[in-house]
Amino acid sequence: MSMPTLATPQAILFDLDGTLLDTAPDMAAALNRLRVEEGLEPMPPTEIRPHVSNGARGLLAIGMSITPDHERYDALRERFLALYAENLAVHTRLFPGLDRLVEALDARALPWGVVTNKPGGLTRRLLEALVLNPAVVVCGDDLNRAKPHPDPLLYAAGKLRLAPDSIWYIGDHERDIIAGNAAHMPTVAGRWGYLDGERPIEEWGATVVIDHPTQIAELLDGASRSAATA
Repeated sequence: MSMPTLATPQAILFDLDGTLLDTAPDMAAALNRLRVEEGLEPMPPTEIRPHVSNGARGLLAIGMSITPDHERYDALRERFLALYAENLAVHTRLFPGLDRLVEALDARALPWGVVTNKPGGLTRRLLEALVLNPAVVVCGDDLNRAKPHPDPLLYAAGKLRLAPDSIWYIGDHERDIIAGNAAHMPTVAGRWGYLDGERPIEEWGATVVIDHPTQIAELLDGASRSAATA
């Protein structure tokens, strides 16, 4: 199947958990440590993985059966984040193929960045631990509104001094696509991420749906060829 053709981007922005980085092993380990502290048996990591893109709220929902209106929610959330912070880069890695893509983007002098709902302290520590140097990083607590609002993406575009419609946004959750579309960015939905099963990825309204990170390079090549023949 041929890849759809997008306009050549002036920058690429990535969601973090489930799109750029496979953080599930370390986040699952933190949740299971919390469960053990609370007298519960560890959960299979495969049961936890699909919910990682939903952050602490989603993980506490499936791991501790609590929501933000529970009287212990804030305390358990803080404990979970503390446990995660102790070992946040033990098994976390770039998804396969994204190491080469990042190198290729740097070689092309094509800026790339991260827009995530993950807290800023954890995000920046994680990127530093993995020796990743995005041109811009916008986190869940940097602005008053996080994704699915477009504010973080528009803020990132402003930091890059680029028009939003010249930037691709790549994510693995419907909120990423909602935010990207609202910001008038071409959106790429990645099937390799932590799809939580709430709605099929084909129904999110992404500009393009791809199966593997290596297809990002194919999209870039297709955009370049299209521009050359225009």
